Amino acid sequence: MSKKIAIIGAGTMGLTAAYYAAKAGHVVTVFEADTQPGGMAAHFDFEGLSLERFYHFVCKADLPLFSLLDDLGLASKMRWRPTKMGYFFEGKHYPWGDPLALLTFPHLDIISKIRYGLHAFLSTKRRDWSKLDGLRADEWIKFNIGERAFDVLWRKLFDLKFFEYAQDISAAWIWARIKRTGTSRKSIFQEELGYIDGGSQTLIDALVAETEKCGGVIKLGTPTTRIEIENNRVTGVVAGGQFYAADEVLSTIPVPYIPDIVPDLPVPILAKYRAQKNIGVVCVVHKLSCKVTDNFWLNINDPRIDVPGIIEFSNLRYMGKDNVVYIPYYMPQTHPKFNQTDAFFVEETLRYLNQINPDITSDKVFASKVGRLRYAQPVCGPRFLETLPPINPGIAGLQIADTSYYYPEDRGISEGARLAKKMAGMIGK
Repeated sequence: MSKKIAIIGAGTMGLTAAYYAAKAGHVVTVFEADTQPGGMAAHFDFEGLSLERFYHFVCKADLPLFSLLDDLGLASKMRWRPTKMGYFFEGKHYPWGDPLALLTFPHLDIISKIRYGLHAFLSTKRRDWSKLDGLRADEWIKFNIGERAFDVLWRKLFDLKFFEYAQDISAAWIWARIKRTGTSRKSIFQEELGYIDGGSQTLIDALVAETEKCGGVIKLGTPTTRIEIENNRVTGVVAGGQFYAADEVLSTIPVPYIPDIVPDLPVPILAKYRAQKNIGVVCVVHKLSCKVTDNFWLNINDPRIDVPGIIEFSNLRYMGKDNVVYIPYYMPQTHPKFNQTDAFFVEETLRYLNQINPDITSDKVFASKVGRLRYAQPVCGPRFLETLPPINPGIAGLQIADTSYYYPEDRGISEGARLAKKMAGMIGK
């Protein structure tokens, strides 16, 4: 039976839910506050280059994404490329990401190297994460690889990604990240990552087109300010100052917004939403006339540099003569740097690039762009799922989820596709 569906958020998760719901015969309207669809995967014009606001890559374990691409007729758009990882440690470059690089790394003793390699290998073979769910990630890693290896390889990443939350991260969440990238390999000596030809915009355009072909409507620049509830059932949404009736509502926006737009939820449920911790991101993108390194990602542990790594995206996605590097600052919204100007971040990151590669000077920079999100990364502590309300928070016709609900997986288009398809399948049930 066809239903009138309101979907809040036109990121890839919301658009995928809209696509599957419209395909099933429902009357779908998507409400998006931004003036373009795509969320974190949306593109911008970077001096003639169509580029994601925030970098995305594909791993071989991303099966839900492959299924979605098949459904949309985009399977042939997947591209795979051998990639490299490096480590910039205290002013010097080292190769990273394979057994030989580990063995030749001079800042660990042989026992630490064996423990680190064994831990990484076993993590890629583990399937059941339930025993990791209640453990702290830092303690789990220290137990397996030792204090010295943790200090050299992990501590700064934790501190510069999570700050005061560094000791409140789930081992299951970290394990899922290790496993996803660790299994995306051509061999034990060669990492292989993927991207969609044309970038994420190729997927976004197809989702929009197919949803509209099925009669769906996508309203951009139309922020949702309230989900209306009557007699314990949703009746619709208020968006752009107007009420839209709906039989069911699917929200895919960050859950910290939920208490303000659904204040009629039971008090214990609202308290769970309010308790969720979610940090922001400031992401600087530079277009350069030359490479910084030959690596896709470069991990960093250097006292002069306050980011844990950079992503040289043009070493994955072919961009002709353009060299593109992303430098993300993940930080709580309360961090003093979060509200610094764009010019501050551009200047600081160019100084970092020069410290990594002295050939990178201001005359090598064609363009720079700074993107910001207030809620970019959920803080997933031990037993994280127990802290979340259920996707249906007890109101008939209402489903609420965001990237928090991918746990133990991290944010990603593939996990969004998996959960969106599940939510669309629950309509009417």
